[in-house]
Amino acid sequence: MKKRCKQLLIAAGLGLATFTSQAVELLDKVVAVVNQDVVLESELTNLVNQVKHSAIAAGQPLPDDQKLRKQALERLIMESLQLQQAELLGLRISDTQLEQAIGNIAKGEGKTLAQLRDSLTSQGLSYAQFRTQVRNEILMSELARNQVRRRINVSDQEVKQVVQMLKEQGQSNTRYRVGNILLSLPAEPSSEQLRTVKAQAESLITQLRQGADFRQLAISHSSGPKALEGGDWGMMTINEMPSLFSEAVKNHTKGDIIGPMRSGAGLHILTIFDLERDSSQQVQAVEVKARHILIKPSIIMSEEKARSMLAGFAESIRAGQASMASLAEQYSEDPGSAINGGDLGWAAPEMYVSAFRDTVNRLEVGQLSEPFRSEHGWHLVRLDDKRVLDATEQATEQRAYQLIFNRRFNEEVQTWLDELRDEAYIRIVDANLSNGEL
Repeated sequence: MKKRCKQLLIAAGLGLATFTSQAVELLDKVVAVVNQDVVLESELTNLVNQVKHSAIAAGQPLPDDQKLRKQALERLIMESLQLQQAELLGLRISDTQLEQAIGNIAKGEGKTLAQLRDSLTSQGLSYAQFRTQVRNEILMSELARNQVRRRINVSDQEVKQVVQMLKEQGQSNTRYRVGNILLSLPAEPSSEQLRTVKAQAESLITQLRQGADFRQLAISHSSGPKALEGGDWGMMTINEMPSLFSEAVKNHTKGDIIGPMRSGAGLHILTIFDLERDSSQQVQAVEVKARHILIKPSIIMSEEKARSMLAGFAESIRAGQASMASLAEQYSEDPGSAINGGDLGWAAPEMYVSAFRDTVNRLEVGQLSEPFRSEHGWHLVRLDDKRVLDATEQATEQRAYQLIFNRRFNEEVQTWLDELRDEAYIRIVDANLSNGEL
């Protein structure tokens, strides 16, 4: 029903059909047209209310409603573009994957599902809305990985350089909680555009040095991806953050205002919300030895049939009626491990996709999981062994590679999102938010 209403409203927003203003109002009000989708007033209001609730809970001041609505609308526009791209590519998140993710969220917060539902109600968020948000977040995460991962190439020389740097640091790290206000500029700004944005940056820096709240100004003015979070990028080491950030924060401390600095996206103003120094000299790496059976749903193998099939295998294994190795050899659709009885060998849990990683991390040695879903299909996994290793050359190289990859990923995601927006048709319908095509 909601999708049908959106289709009607898209037609109204594009002027392809005639509705009375009263009829449109009864359905919902269109605030923006985004390619073949629309952003509705109800969606905008819900997001604004969630941001307000979170800010009140954190004691965080907010800008006026007009500025907050503009930032929330920008977030919804970018989400719409990503979800349309995911649909175009045929990406789907099954109900099983969704419920599994929600279960993990509840466990991460130390709550039962019932308690999670209650906390959502207290925030003015229905469970149906929460499910939609989680599904969309998973979908956008999968889309970003699919689209951005192929853009990243990490050379052996780069890994060696970071390994050397880690050795010189003695494996010690300072983690920074960085705040970022991005004032966007076109790829080739005119002198007037550059002058205007520089003046805005200097004005914001003056306000910050006079005691203005960084997060409040970020919500009001930033064009960055974390604007609604007050520009907060969370805790990162020097090696994990974008290169521009890492060079800027090196010689600064908590509370410093840094910038403005120029990047391809515009001018940045940074701050350090917090920092943690870890002088630990020994790095330990956890590795697991797991065995699994993979069943992939298909036209003839439904989701439920795949899950039920693995549940039957689990019963047989626990009863001693069959070995996991023989079942894996016969039924597993992972060609790399099936030939070895499902044995995946020794690996760091982080090398696996998130659903598999989280499941393995929860298991005790010798424990068999319940059937669970990942993007590859349905799994049954047993943790055969676990070991903790001192940091070796190989472990350090893996860490160095991951640090480089994560940094490049964060940088490339923003470039990809900018390209997605530049190629889109976007029209703000609500005159109070903006006018014309963007």
